[in-house]
Amino acid sequence: MAVVRHNRHRVWPWVVSILALLVLVLAVVGGCGWKLYNEAKQVKAHEEQAMQLLGQVSDLSNLNNIDAVSQQVTKAQVETSAANDITHGSLWNLASKLPVYGDDITTVQGMTSVVDSLVSDSVPQFMDTLNTLKNSQLTSGDGQLNLQPILEAQKNITAANTSLQKQVQRYRDLPTAHIDMVKSAYEQGNTKLTEMADAIDQMSKTFQILPDFLGSGEPRHYALMAMTTSEERSSGGLIGSVGLVTTDNGKISIGDFRSNTEYVPYGSGDPTSDESRIFTTWGPLHMSFDVRDLAAYPDTSRTAEGMRAIWQRTPWGAETQLDGVLLVDPVFLQELTNISGNITLTDGRVLDGSNTAEFLLNTVYIDYDSTVTDYYFQQVAEQTVGSMFSNIDLTRLTKVAQLMGSMAQGRHFSMYSFDETVQKTINDAGFTAQTPSSEEHPQVGVYITEQSPSKMGWYIHRTSKITRSNCNGDGSQTYHVEYTMTNVLTDDQVWSLPNYIRGVNQDQYGKGVEKTLIYAPAGGSLTNLQTSGGSVTDSRQESLNGKTVYASIANIAPGESVTYSFDVTTSTKAVSDLTIDQTPMGWADSGITTDTTACSIGK
Repeated sequence: MAVVRHNRHRVWPWVVSILALLVLVLAVVGGCGWKLYNEAKQVKAHEEQAMQLLGQVSDLSNLNNIDAVSQQVTKAQVETSAANDITHGSLWNLASKLPVYGDDITTVQGMTSVVDSLVSDSVPQFMDTLNTLKNSQLTSGDGQLNLQPILEAQKNITAANTSLQKQVQRYRDLPTAHIDMVKSAYEQGNTKLTEMADAIDQMSKTFQILPDFLGSGEPRHYALMAMTTSEERSSGGLIGSVGLVTTDNGKISIGDFRSNTEYVPYGSGDPTSDESRIFTTWGPLHMSFDVRDLAAYPDTSRTAEGMRAIWQRTPWGAETQLDGVLLVDPVFLQELTNISGNITLTDGRVLDGSNTAEFLLNTVYIDYDSTVTDYYFQQVAEQTVGSMFSNIDLTRLTKVAQLMGSMAQGRHFSMYSFDETVQKTINDAGFTAQTPSSEEHPQVGVYITEQSPSKMGWYIHRTSKITRSNCNGDGSQTYHVEYTMTNVLTDDQVWSLPNYIRGVNQDQYGKGVEKTLIYAPAGGSLTNLQTSGGSVTDSRQESLNGKTVYASIANIAPGESVTYSFDVTTSTKAVSDLTIDQTPMGWADSGITTDTTACSIGK
């Protein structure tokens, strides 16, 4: 529709201008123009106040004070109703018929209508469900999570979330405005609504998986795989140790952790021929695919299958059937300490929500012998994961739910179930990391595997910029992507670090040697791939388990940067902006910036 309208305006723009001017002059002469202007100012004030009040709903960190949040929603209802009444008066309805700029009136009318529906219907549904949860007994007698209230709330949370997401999509489908003031108001509203929609969507999805994950109906056994992202593997990092997590009707128990050296004698994770060619045959580091290398698979499903194959060969695993795997990294554990509280290690060191990741990914290799580093990781994992749902209230439950969702998005946490029905729920909720697979929500995949035995990943910082360059006539979108890896070490720092960090091979001391796999979006294409800086091998086009991937190796010396730049065209089915799925770093910030001002999805 937008394309047809745009072409029509291009054919007779002078007619449009004259008609618009004529109508506006008549309106001003009749006094209507000033009335419309004054009413627009009123609408702006009402909507700004409503959005400010709705910000309380996006922040789910203090929902034990849910009565106060509900009062904010009630106040917002007054504001949105007033704005909606104004914009649907006879004067606004008449103005919406204006050529060209009538779209701006229609957009404002749509904005007030959507926000009013949200505040009057969707948000109250969500708040009512949370209020029910608040008044429920969330902690069972043994201090663990009581699953029954969550099971009862699942349907209502899903319904409220579905309603809210539909309203937000209505907002996004409104006509493109021409007036800068309307454009600005639209974008501000879109940002606020997206924040709220994302927060509620994450929470809703987590509530769908929690009962099965926590052993509702029967106990579940998961291999908890601790990833060290300082030695990158595509899905995260080298697996340092594996513990057994048992969940039973809301209670989490963690059995003994075993270091990767105990698993090595029991073989590899059965790589495919593609995986063997790309990760084992092609060096310089040849993956053995024993337990240490299982996160080299970009898809968690393959990591899980490999873990189960090795697990079944071990004496301790032969008697316990795995129901799935959990992949966690130090960033996830650090964020858990923010919720569950500080951790005191056996030597008295205190870890909290600001220093846990750095300790596990860097400091531990400097301050301690390499033989005990896994032991400290185990201590942190046991205390944080083991107490995720202990002595919980609504505020803490929502924090955990939000954390699991956001950490899954960044690949700091991933899970997989061997039960197909359970796995479908987990996958639909976005908790299983995988290479780009959605045409509707396009992603570029960039996955890194360190090729120098080292812990240099802590010093390789990655940033990227996505710039939309074109909205194509067939509905697809074209973007330019720049992906940069920078080695932040200095030459002087290299010599102060132990070999365990800087590398065991002298010619690679302090270098990042990064095997880089780049995937185009599902149903889309990747072209004009170029590199600059450092030393990068030519990109080779490979097939990895049925998907095309562009593979190369970047050597990045201290102080150097390497940038991959390329163009991406999405599927014609895309309904959201392009994002990047990547190997996680040692912090929560993805380093991704986006400029999508060239045009808008669906506009």
